[in-house]
Amino acid sequence: MDWNALIDFDKQLLLAVNGSDSLFLDGLVMTLTTATTWIPLYLALFYMVIRNNNSVKKIAFIVACAGLCVFFAGSLDDMIVKPLVARWRPTHDPEIGILVDTVNGYRGGNYGFFSAHASNTFSLAVFFSLLVRSRLLTCFLVGWSLVNCWTRMYLGVHYPGDILVGLLWGGIVGTCMWLLHQWVARRWFLASQYVSGQYTRSGYQYVDINVVVTVLLLTLFYAILKACYFIYI
Repeated sequence: MDWNALIDFDKQLLLAVNGSDSLFLDGLVMTLTTATTWIPLYLALFYMVIRNNNSVKKIAFIVACAGLCVFFAGSLDDMIVKPLVARWRPTHDPEIGILVDTVNGYRGGNYGFFSAHASNTFSLAVFFSLLVRSRLLTCFLVGWSLVNCWTRMYLGVHYPGDILVGLLWGGIVGTCMWLLHQWVARRWFLASQYVSGQYTRSGYQYVDINVVVTVLLLTLFYAILKACYFIYI
């Protein structure tokens, strides 16, 4: 495999999808890529977990698994992988940095391999998708993760290769955390059977899943409104 050709293709692909002449998209992306924007979504997921688990131990363990998703998917990446690999972010790359479009001077840290945004969001999307077993929730959470991935390339702070590896690692971490949850749940917690049409196969109420989806959609609407405001400031 010709790694130099692959790296060159990665750079050209980034330049093809990076930035735009739209102030609206600039504002939208800056809002969507900000971690605090998604706090309501995390609270909605927490609400869903509380509503559908009947003991503090179950709730605490699920929250711990979600926390481990973030730690193994993103924190280890930032602390170990990025400085060890030391691949320049596009915005800092001596070869193409001058060609990369930025928004409000945002360039991120020096190194970008791999994308913690991609791995963090996808690990949570995979974990909760496997946990809840709702096709609707899965579609929205995976979509949420991919939107975050797009914002990182739009801003020029990650190559597509950084995103792809981040998604792969996030998927592995999310699946492993779900497997850990299942292993512990079979030994510590009494399994319940759900036959009502109001529940998923894993016992989560559809009405609570709808709350998460609604919060996600409202957050996107907020980002759009803020992007409109961004045009006029």
